[in-house]
Amino acid sequence: MLELGIGMFGDLQIDPQTGQIQSTQQRLQEIIEEIKLMDEVGLDFFGMGEHHRADYAVASPEIILAAAATVTKKIKLGSAVSVLSSADPVKLYQDFATVDLISGGRAEIMAGRGSFIESFPLFGYDLKDYSELFEEKLELLLKLKKNETINWTGKFRKSLVNQEIHPRATKDGLPVWVAVGGTTSSVIRAAKLGLPVMFAIIGGAWEQFNPLFEMYKQAYEDNGHDMAKFQVGVHMHAFFGENGKDVADKYFPIYAAQMNRIGASRGWPPYQKSQYDFGRSSHGHLIVGDANESIEKILAVQETFGLTRFSAHMDVGSPNHIDMMKAIEIFGTKIAPKVREATK
Repeated sequence: MLELGIGMFGDLQIDPQTGQIQSTQQRLQEIIEEIKLMDEVGLDFFGMGEHHRADYAVASPEIILAAAATVTKKIKLGSAVSVLSSADPVKLYQDFATVDLISGGRAEIMAGRGSFIESFPLFGYDLKDYSELFEEKLELLLKLKKNETINWTGKFRKSLVNQEIHPRATKDGLPVWVAVGGTTSSVIRAAKLGLPVMFAIIGGAWEQFNPLFEMYKQAYEDNGHDMAKFQVGVHMHAFFGENGKDVADKYFPIYAAQMNRIGASRGWPPYQKSQYDFGRSSHGHLIVGDANESIEKILAVQETFGLTRFSAHMDVGSPNHIDMMKAIEIFGTKIAPKVREATK
């Protein structure tokens, strides 16, 4: 069965005329309402991003997830992502184990290196150690997950000698996913460890990722992991409405403004309507439209990649709360049932 859910980064609304940024308090309260609705309409999981910038509301996903655990019943609650390279794996495990206990075993960690770099100087790390930090900390996180008492030595923190790690997650443990972009080494590392992978497809043609999916599956199998436990997902920018053209037209300036804000610091050219239109086409990375359009594209991606999970990243540019709630309702009540029926 394909799991269907939503990922969010906690983008704050920015007034295009005045440049005024939405109150973080308001957006946090809206996010909790949105997660509650996701649970009510039967979506399978929610993922919350981590950012340390003025234009994002959430620096600590686990705090949002703990709050969401108290107003939800079934939905899985994870990060999207936790920037493991600049985190303390011990504290990260403890925080998510706490969310797991509050939620009755519904917590997950999505570990990644993040799409922004602000957390590295903020927490005292050097960007030159970008890859080494992630590899070492992932190793430690996986040991923490398995062992109540731990002995460990690494390069970037003091050794742990007979340290007891509490609290512990529920008896089913704490699932750890790895988020990857297009880096071959990241895909191979996750496969060797037998970890589920979430591919971020946030630009270009989604079919271009097929070699990475095939590489991941082959390496997973070659390393002796149980294919019955194989899990793989995609994270794609998405938004849903009653009328495909209307929702696409309304969402374009919101999406383009966010692409241009991010692009300004990365040297990207101004975002064009032609890019958006290609993104919405059958080959593009965007799933923006009505229920039927979205069902068709999700099923095409699922069939091509053999997905077990699809994550709609639905707050890029921060559409208003009313439109977000409507999009969540459409996803849960109109899209998800048809996709599940077709993939069961």
